[in-house]
Amino acid sequence: MSHSTRETFSGRRAFILAAIGSAVGLGNIWRFPYTTYENGGGAFIIPYLIALLTAGIPLLFLDYAIGHRHRGGAPLSYRRFSKHFETFGWWQVMVNVIIGIYYAVVLGWAATYTYFSFTKAWGDKPVDFFVGEFLKMGDIAQGVSFEFVGMVVGPLIAVWIIALAVLALGVQKGIAKSSSILMPLLVVMFLILVISSLFLPGAAKGLDALFTPDWSKLSDPSVWIAAYGQIFFSLSICFGIMITYASYLKKDSDLTGSGLVVGFANSSFEVLAGIGVFAALGFMATAGGQEVSEVAKGGIGLAFFAFPTIINEAPFGQVLGVLFFGSLTFAALTSFISVIEVIISAVQDKLRIRRSKVTFLVGLPMMVVSVFLFGTTTGLPMLDVMDKFVNYFGIVAVAFVSLIAIVANEKLSVLGNHLNETSSFKVGFVWRLCIVITTGILAFMLLSEGAKVFSEGYEGYPSWFVNTFGWGMAIALVVVSILLSRLKWKDEVLAEHRVEKGE
Repeated sequence: MSHSTRETFSGRRAFILAAIGSAVGLGNIWRFPYTTYENGGGAFIIPYLIALLTAGIPLLFLDYAIGHRHRGGAPLSYRRFSKHFETFGWWQVMVNVIIGIYYAVVLGWAATYTYFSFTKAWGDKPVDFFVGEFLKMGDIAQGVSFEFVGMVVGPLIAVWIIALAVLALGVQKGIAKSSSILMPLLVVMFLILVISSLFLPGAAKGLDALFTPDWSKLSDPSVWIAAYGQIFFSLSICFGIMITYASYLKKDSDLTGSGLVVGFANSSFEVLAGIGVFAALGFMATAGGQEVSEVAKGGIGLAFFAFPTIINEAPFGQVLGVLFFGSLTFAALTSFISVIEVIISAVQDKLRIRRSKVTFLVGLPMMVVSVFLFGTTTGLPMLDVMDKFVNYFGIVAVAFVSLIAIVANEKLSVLGNHLNETSSFKVGFVWRLCIVITTGILAFMLLSEGAKVFSEGYEGYPSWFVNTFGWGMAIALVVVSILLSRLKWKDEVLAEHRVEKGE
C-alpha cells in the first residue's frame, strides 16, 4: 500500500458528516445540558462560545493540519512531523484503546434501553432496576468481582460486531457510508424528540431553569474551566480522531471551512439537546410536584434514571423513549467507530497489512477485554474511574504535552501555512495566540483536577481501586506509548513522504 493509495473520503461532505458523527456523541446529549445548568444557565453560553472560538475551533484546525499534511494515522503523522513527536501519536492511540473498551458498554446499554422503551421494562423504580436487575452491581468495597451479567454481555458483543463490520469495509464504504445514514437519522429523531418534549406540561419550567442566566457565575474560574472542558471533550480534539480523519481528505480540501462547519454543527446539536432534555425534566418536576433542581441530573443518571421516569409518566412515553435512547445509540455508534478507527489506522500504517485483517487484529482483543471488564458486576465503577482518568490524565495530558512541543519547536507557523494553502478561512497570529492560551488553560485543568483527585480520592471509591484502574492506567498509557514509539518503521513508509514533499 504505497502512500498514494491511502484511502480517501469521496469528498468534503463525506468527511464533514463523519467528523460531525465523531464529535456528536454521549457528551452532547447527557453532559452539555447538565453542565450548562450547573454553571450559570443562560450565562454559561458566553464562556461556552468563547471556549468554542478560542480553543475548540483552533485545535480542530491544528488536528486537521497535522493529519492532512502528513497523511497518516496519529503516530505516523506525528513521526513525519518530527521524529521526537511519535510518542504523542501512540499516547493518543492508547487513550482511544481505553475509551473504546468502555464506550462500547454504554452503547450497548443505550441500545438495550431502546428495546426496553417499548415495554417500559424498568417498571416503576428505574434506579433500582438499572443498578440492581440490569447491571447487578456488586459492592466495590468487597473487592472486584468478575461475574458476567447476561443482559449486558449480549448487546456488548453485538455492538462490537456491528462496529468492526463497518470499519472492515473501509473509509468510504464503511465510515462515510454509515455516517451518511446515521447522522440524518439522528437529527430527524432528535428533532422529533425535542419538539415532543416542548409540548409536555411543565416544559417551560424546565427551560426557565436551564436558560435563566446567573451572571454572578461568570466571575467564577471553575465555570470557565467547565466551558473549556465541555468544548474540549465534545469536539473529539487532541486524541487522534481528527488527525486520522483529516489524513483521508483529498489533497486540495478546504480544511478550515470544514472545521467551522463541524464546530458549529456540534455546538448547535448540544444546544438542541439542552432544550429537549430540560423540557422533559421540567415535565418530570411538574408531574412529581418537585423543583427542577431536584430532578436535574447529568450523565448516566440522566439517561438511565431520569428519562425512564419521564417515559413512565409522559403521554406517548414509549415513543419518547425510543426516540431518546435511539438517538443516544446512533450518536454513540458514530463516535465509537471513530475511536476504533484511530487504532486501526495507526496499526495499519505500522504493519502495512490489509485493512480487514487489521480490523480484527485490533477489534477482537479489545472486544474480549471490554466484555471481561465491563460485562460484569463491577462494570459501572470501573467505567466511572476509567472515564474520569482517561479524560483528564489521558486526553488533557497528551494535548497539553503535544501542544507545548509544537509551540516550543516553532512548528505552529508550518501548520498555519499548510491550512492557508487550500482553505477558505485563513489563519494567522490570532490562531497561534489561541493555541498558546489554550495550552495554559489545559495546564490549569490538569493541575487543579490532579490536585483535587490526589487529595480527596475519587467519588469515594477505595484507594486501591482508584490507584489501579485510575492512576495506574493513566501512567501505563504513557509507558506503553514510549515503548511503541521505539518500534522501527519500514523505511519506505517514512521515505514516501520525503519524496512526495520533495525533501
